[in-house]
Amino acid sequence: MATTEASTTVFDNIRQYLLQEIVYDGGGRKWEVELILLAGVAVAAVACYFLTKLLLELVRKIVDKTTNKWDDDLLDEKMLRAVSQLTPALVINWLLPGVFKGFMNDVRWLQSLTSIYIVATVVFIIWVFIGTLHDSLEKRENLSKYAIKGIFQTFQLIDLFTGIIIAVSILIGKSPVVILTALGACAAVLILIFQDTILGLVASVQFSANKMLQKGDWIEDKTHDVNGEVLEVTLSAVKIQNWDNSTSCVPPYLLLKNSFRNYQPMRESGGRRVDRSIYIDMNSVGFCDSAMLAHLHDEGFITGHELEERAINLTLFRHYLERYLTSHEKVNSNMLLMIRQLQCTGSGLPLELYFFTTAVEWESYERVVCDIFDHVYAVVNEFGLRIFQTPAGVDLERASSKKITTK
Repeated sequence: MATTEASTTVFDNIRQYLLQEIVYDGGGRKWEVELILLAGVAVAAVACYFLTKLLLELVRKIVDKTTNKWDDDLLDEKMLRAVSQLTPALVINWLLPGVFKGFMNDVRWLQSLTSIYIVATVVFIIWVFIGTLHDSLEKRENLSKYAIKGIFQTFQLIDLFTGIIIAVSILIGKSPVVILTALGACAAVLILIFQDTILGLVASVQFSANKMLQKGDWIEDKTHDVNGEVLEVTLSAVKIQNWDNSTSCVPPYLLLKNSFRNYQPMRESGGRRVDRSIYIDMNSVGFCDSAMLAHLHDEGFITGHELEERAINLTLFRHYLERYLTSHEKVNSNMLLMIRQLQCTGSGLPLELYFFTTAVEWESYERVVCDIFDHVYAVVNEFGLRIFQTPAGVDLERASSKKITTK
C-alpha cells in the first residue's frame, strides 16, 4: 500500500508539471498528459527489462567462474530468461495506479491482466526451476538412476494448478480460498479425473523409495509383453526399449500392480545363472572297464584317484563337469555350482548343470553358454554315454536299412 501511494504522489507531481508546461483549454488536451505518462510507464518497463537482463548476465558470468557445478546447472539461460520477464510486469503493476488516478475502475481490467501476467511468469519461473533441478540431478551419476521424474512432474502440476487458481481468483475478484472450497466439493470428480496421475505419483514414490525401478534397468513384464531396458519413468508411463528395438509404454501403477522382474541386481552381482539339463540315455550308463579308464586318464578327463575298478561312467562324467566348470574363466566360482540328477523321465535321465557365468550381458552370456555346452555335448561320448534324442526319420531309415542288410 505504501509503495502504491508513493507512486501516486510521484505521478501527481509529474502530472502537475506537465499540465503547467502543456497549454490546453478546458481540458481538451488533458489526454496528452495521460498519454505521456503511459509512455513513461512503457519506457520504464522496457528499461527495467534490459537492466534486469544486464544484471542477470553479470550474475551468469560470476556463476561461470565458480568451481561449483550446481549453480551453473540451476542458473542456466532458460532460468535467467524466465526471471527477466518478471520485472516489466511488476513495474507496470506498480505504476498503473499513479497513471490512472481517479478512474482506476475504468481500467481495472488492465491491472487484472497485468496481475495475471505476473502470476503466469512466477508459475513459469517455478516450473523452469523444477525442471532445471531435475536435469541437474540427471547429470549426477549417483542420482540419475533413481525414478524421480514423476515426483518432479507432480510438483510442476501443483505449481500449475496453484497458478490457475490464483489467476481465476483475480479474474472473478474472489479469494483463492473460495475457489478451493468449491473445488473441495468436487473432490470425487477431481480424483476420478486425475486418477492416473495420482496412481502414477504413488508408484513413482514407491519405485524411488524401495529402489524397485530405475532408469537403465533391464525389466521383464510378461503381462504387457515387455522385455528390455527402461528409458524413462514419468507420472504417466514407464518407457521401455525392448530387445527387438521396439518401444513399450506401460503406466507405472500397472507395473506395480501386476509385478515385473528386474534383472538389474543380477547385472550388479557379477553372475548370471545357467540352469540347463542334458538328457542321458539310460542304456548308456554302466561300469567302466580298464581300457576306458586308461583312455580317460590319458586324455585328462579323470584324476589318478578315480582309477578304480567298477567306476561308473556317469559318476566320472559328473566329476569331470564340476572340475571343468570350476576352472572355466567365464564361470563365477564364488557362486553356487553343482551338477545334479533330476527325476528320470521317459526321455532319459536329466543331468542338470547349475552355475553362474561372469558374463551378464545378453550377447556375451549366450556365447559363453553355447561354448560350454558345445564342449559338454562333444565330451559326453568319451565316457561311453549317449545323449537321449527322439528318433528322427533318418534314424528310423537307418535302422530299417540295417535290418534288411542283416536279413
